[in-house]
Amino acid sequence: MTESPPRPNRPVYLDNQATTRCDPRVVAAMLPFFTEEYGNPHSAEHVLGRRADDAVERARARVAALLGAGSNEIVFTSGATEANNIAIKGAARFAVASGDPRRRIVTVATEHKCVLESAADLAAEGFEPIVLPVSSDGLLDPDVLREALAEPALLVSVMAVNNETGVIQDIRGLAAIAKTAGALFHTDIAQAFGKIPVDLTGWKVDLASVSGHKLYGPKGVGALFVRRRPRVRLTPLFSGGGQERGLRSGTLPAPLIAGLGAACDIAAAEMHADAGRIASLRSRLLDRLSAAIPGLRVNGSMPARIAGNLNLTFPGRTAAALMQAAPDLCVSTGSACSSAEIEPSYVLRAMGLSEREAASTLRIGIGRFTSAADIDYAAAALVAAYADDPAGA
Repeated sequence: MTESPPRPNRPVYLDNQATTRCDPRVVAAMLPFFTEEYGNPHSAEHVLGRRADDAVERARARVAALLGAGSNEIVFTSGATEANNIAIKGAARFAVASGDPRRRIVTVATEHKCVLESAADLAAEGFEPIVLPVSSDGLLDPDVLREALAEPALLVSVMAVNNETGVIQDIRGLAAIAKTAGALFHTDIAQAFGKIPVDLTGWKVDLASVSGHKLYGPKGVGALFVRRRPRVRLTPLFSGGGQERGLRSGTLPAPLIAGLGAACDIAAAEMHADAGRIASLRSRLLDRLSAAIPGLRVNGSMPARIAGNLNLTFPGRTAAALMQAAPDLCVSTGSACSSAEIEPSYVLRAMGLSEREAASTLRIGIGRFTSAADIDYAAAALVAAYADDPAGA
């Protein structure tokens, strides 16, 4: 029996693709807007409202700068799920209203559920969702996209970085293929934002979605990039006061938006240093696990992957059993929880893994606040959990 490591003083958090700790500097930037600077940013007739509005616009500029976009191309939302819905459904419904005959919506089998479900919802409105396969490395073959665009398509949606495997798609190249075919191009960049350089203007994408809580900002805030030149038109999902260029009505959460802006500033300054340190920690963990666990497999391309992700299949073990044996380690399974049932990850299944292999997979997410001691504990805990379950229960 392998000896388990001493229990840590606090849980060791390695689930940074699910969410990140809010950076203390971000919290400090938000606090005044919960207390002293509590004006409604839409109350332009008095000083507190104008101060809140100024903070919102400063944050908008910071988000735009990190995205390689213009401030007037940023629409604040509650997060990437809402932004993805506005982008996909908004583009489709505007096309119908404007008499555009195209009804094909092209996306990828490994997209986030909110993208896949948005495309599926549009089938009831007369659209044709096309879901493309990926290779075993998780990457979309450009020729597969070209073939799907042989018939006129309205929109292509491909995520920049996969939320389970960390695999990075060639958004610049895929967007170019879509533009050549005359389709709009949308990308969910929630997992790329603040982790790898993003240049939406240079990539020539039309729409892009982000979330604050993926880059050490607060939950409940995100943004949608909507290209201005050439201008992309969307139909809003719901009615209201017409805030955010009429695309997203409702009072803006100035504290959260200020936090998102601060998180973008920090990411711009520290992204490259963070990535180098995180990649070193990932190598340390992978080396230790690989040395102790024969047949351990990394899922998805290693060269085309963000620094903080490992998606690992443990042969002969279930992910649930490993997590149960290491209760102080916060990682996630390669499964999605739906209706109180654990189902094999559709992302991994799309990459060719069997149900058994998908059920034996853990997603490990290393981040800004991960220490070398955290990595050493995680390695020891997972090795001990693996060794103590010879039956693969």
